[in-house]
Amino acid sequence: MPDRKLQQQNLAPDQLSFLQSIRYSIFPGSFNTKTDREKYRGFFRTLILHFRPRTVPERTLRFTLTWGLGGMAVMLVLMLFGTGVLLKFVYQPLPDRAYASVLHLQNDVFFGQLIRNVHHWSGNILLVIVFLHFLRAFFSGAFHPPRQFNWIIGLCLFLAVLISNFTGYLLPWDQLAFWAITISMGILEYMPWVGEWLKKLIQGGSEMGPATLTNFFAIHTAVIPALLLILMPFHFWRVRKAGGVVVPRSPGENHEIKSKTVPAIPNLILRELVVALSLIAFILVFSVFFNAPLGDKANPGLSPNPTKAPWYFMGIQEMLLHFHPLFAAFVLPVFIAGSLFFLPYMKYDMNPSGVWFVSQKGRRMAMFSAISAAIATPIGIIADEFFVDFTAWLPGLPAVISNGLLPVTVLAVVVAGFYLLLKKKYAATNNEAIQAIFVFLLVAFIILTITGVWFRGQGMALYI
Repeated sequence: MPDRKLQQQNLAPDQLSFLQSIRYSIFPGSFNTKTDREKYRGFFRTLILHFRPRTVPERTLRFTLTWGLGGMAVMLVLMLFGTGVLLKFVYQPLPDRAYASVLHLQNDVFFGQLIRNVHHWSGNILLVIVFLHFLRAFFSGAFHPPRQFNWIIGLCLFLAVLISNFTGYLLPWDQLAFWAITISMGILEYMPWVGEWLKKLIQGGSEMGPATLTNFFAIHTAVIPALLLILMPFHFWRVRKAGGVVVPRSPGENHEIKSKTVPAIPNLILRELVVALSLIAFILVFSVFFNAPLGDKANPGLSPNPTKAPWYFMGIQEMLLHFHPLFAAFVLPVFIAGSLFFLPYMKYDMNPSGVWFVSQKGRRMAMFSAISAAIATPIGIIADEFFVDFTAWLPGLPAVISNGLLPVTVLAVVVAGFYLLLKKKYAATNNEAIQAIFVFLLVAFIILTITGVWFRGQGMALYI
């Protein structure tokens, strides 16, 4: 029945209907009949189903298939948006005020310390969750047709999250953040042709200063959130267009067989709600007991020893200690990133979507590669640190060859030989061999990161 107060306004019928629909959408209590309530529920369900399919394969509801990683990533982004808006009421992006405003937030603002803690840990946990989501998509074959382009979108989202953490790292303007970003920005100089220009563009000049903080603040609070708001819905839509997440299946099982479907509401939404609430509870408890780090105020004239990049760039910083900067900071990262983007379009022997690790043989090969990398990488680090020195052995060669091209060539030969060994030893398919090489390089990079974070002391010397 129409609202009496709206009728008294002498509105035209179409205006009256429009205003009633808005009111009924916002205030569910204004529904007076069962039909009106059903309309509201239908509106609400349709809104949710814009982001989730109407039905989902029952087999995809198993928690161990996705581990709820995609939903957790969305929840963390929402938490970062919410806490970030609150932080902007206090934070001042100026070198002479930024650090003081963070201290004021922590010491004088009600729940200020907790809000900063939640924001800081949510950003770091988001990076880990997105990385695990990336691994899940790879090992479950979720980059094969028809999901190739969504793999590219996912990599762009991963890159956006990485940049978000990197730009946010500087904002407290303390010694830890200032010198970590200084080291990271210095890596850009080794990019040929555009490195120096790109560094000055991001820094806003030749040195870290007010323009750097302004640029990082703008990227962190405007550019990256805008990218996430554009790419995330597109990513969800592409998942729906591909028929949802990959349906788990056994090796040899036909992936075209349709499995039983169930309504997304409540089967999927309820599970996602439980995961989201559990994640929120964990971060809140963690943030109560562990404060976000904050050192002394940034001092451009006094660098700490050792000076390290943020933990997620420590793998690259560790490579700088073993290879010429051109190869460690540009050639190898660009080659690996390019390979990841090109991965869905490589030639494969089959489409193993939904089969974890391609096959039983693929699992054994992945385990063998992980163990091989876990043994070979520390040996290589120690050998290069204490025994191998191509620059001293070949003094007549330029450093870019003796410490760059030569060791990288040796590395490439080792990886290529390992690939051929796997193909011969296991009579592996192309899918299984590529996966094994991916695992080998992944484990090697993780060990490089761990080494840089926990096993480098003063002067970046290795201690065991």
